[in-house]
Amino acid sequence: MTARDVLLIAHGSLHPALRRELAARGLRLRETRRWQDADRSAPERILGAYTWFYEGLRHPLTVWTMHRFLRRQGIPLFVWNQDAPHYLNRAGWRLDWLDRARLYDIYATHSLIDTRRDFANSVLYLANAADITRYHLHGKTFAELRDPAGYAYDVSFFGAMDGHRYKEMRDRQKFFAVLGERLAERNIRFLFRESIDMKVEDQVALIQTSRINLNFGASCDFGAPVASGLPERCYGIPASGGFLLCDKRTHARDDFTPGENWAEFDGLEDAVSQIERWLANFDAARELAERCHAKVMARHTYAHRAAALHTALLNWHEGKRGMLQ
Repeated sequence: MTARDVLLIAHGSLHPALRRELAARGLRLRETRRWQDADRSAPERILGAYTWFYEGLRHPLTVWTMHRFLRRQGIPLFVWNQDAPHYLNRAGWRLDWLDRARLYDIYATHSLIDTRRDFANSVLYLANAADITRYHLHGKTFAELRDPAGYAYDVSFFGAMDGHRYKEMRDRQKFFAVLGERLAERNIRFLFRESIDMKVEDQVALIQTSRINLNFGASCDFGAPVASGLPERCYGIPASGGFLLCDKRTHARDDFTPGENWAEFDGLEDAVSQIERWLANFDAARELAERCHAKVMARHTYAHRAAALHTALLNWHEGKRGMLQ
């Protein structure tokens, strides 16, 4: 039997770390900006074809053409949606149409709370992950990170916070403005800043010199009833050795175990309470941070996501459809 070891990557939007790890698994990636230019030779070797999730909205006829060709050849068309459940600035009626059209065969998504779940016959929960070529210990040891004297800040956050320019950041901007006032009243050292001009090395340095690294909100949460999928920082901070304190998110319990390798808060008052708790228990915070780091390295890197996607594609060819593990 001919091995299926080729992936068609159309429209160039697949996450670079995931693309790199798929190639590391021995898959040959044929990449193209336009489906019309894709090398579709030796279809018996093609494991699957990827396109940007929104391409079905932008160019439905092109995706329908892809869908028909691939279906005739027995090749799945897959997408990865990292914007659910809000789909910022996307018309609801167009998403409803795409939901009914079933142009895709495998719908990978970082969030399963979306009411639209029929973009494909097969669904794969595919969370974000840590890109450990960028976010890692950078020469630091856990022994060094256990030294309280090595921390410049008690609490920090870096990320997009310009709510005046971006409506999806308004809740985050407001949250950190009020939280900053509450922490200042308690003489807690904090730094909340935009990350647009930060190099990875600067980000990791801030992570490793902050006793507590926060996450609050994500652009994909805008207008959603609850926070669901975990942003990349939820994996990158632990991968860098930092202690993460995250807002409550539905999928946290799919990837971590609260109290064992995950710390979270539910709202502003609880955030203040949890910050005071973990600052007063520095050793316990570091122990949890190290367990969270171990969990990320064992389960939540892009190598793990590539393996999950590879397995899902192989299973599809074996007739295993529906909710894919």
